[in-house]
Amino acid sequence: MSPEERLALETRVAASLDGGNLERAATQIIRGYGPEILGFLAAIHRDREEAADTFSQACEDLWRGLAGFARRSSARTWFYTLARHAAYDRLEARGRARRRSVPLSQAPEVQRIEERVREKTLSWLNTQTKSRLSELRRTLPIDDQTLLILRLDKQLDWKDIARVMHGEELAAAGLTREAARLRKRYQLAKDRLRALAKKEGLLGS
Repeated sequence: MSPEERLALETRVAASLDGGNLERAATQIIRGYGPEILGFLAAIHRDREEAADTFSQACEDLWRGLAGFARRSSARTWFYTLARHAAYDRLEARGRARRRSVPLSQAPEVQRIEERVREKTLSWLNTQTKSRLSELRRTLPIDDQTLLILRLDKQLDWKDIARVMHGEELAAAGLTREAARLRKRYQLAKDRLRALAKKEGLLGS
């Protein structure tokens, strides 16, 4: 999705929220950003079923939290934040069922979009081959993996990455400091990954 397309989508989502149409806003966000969010989760989990379950949870969280979405960040960044939290929760407590206070079944159109995005994107992801470099990335701490995915694969800017990693509530000064800190950590993670790749003979000297 181009920057122009993202801006148009964010404008449509804002109009739906301003009009009080949460179901339309949810379907717009999931339809527009769902494929890249699911790709992000697949990169974290490296397991189709885990990624699918986490994506469903992130969509539940989006639907449940949409009425309180403060819009201090874009809908895209907020969706990434929800997805990261859902992924980390699942990694910390694998297999534990989370209670769903506002099920998607109460919003059938949102549920249909979530299922459509999940099935279509996972089908595409299943055709992609795993590289040795991606396997090496898996040896890094989960926060470092997430930084690499958000920056290298998804090309989020540093302030958006800071919001994804720490939530919307960061004030401007704190956001700038955290973005700078994450940028340094990202560089260290890249250097470590490069060293591992050289050791494996994947890169020249």
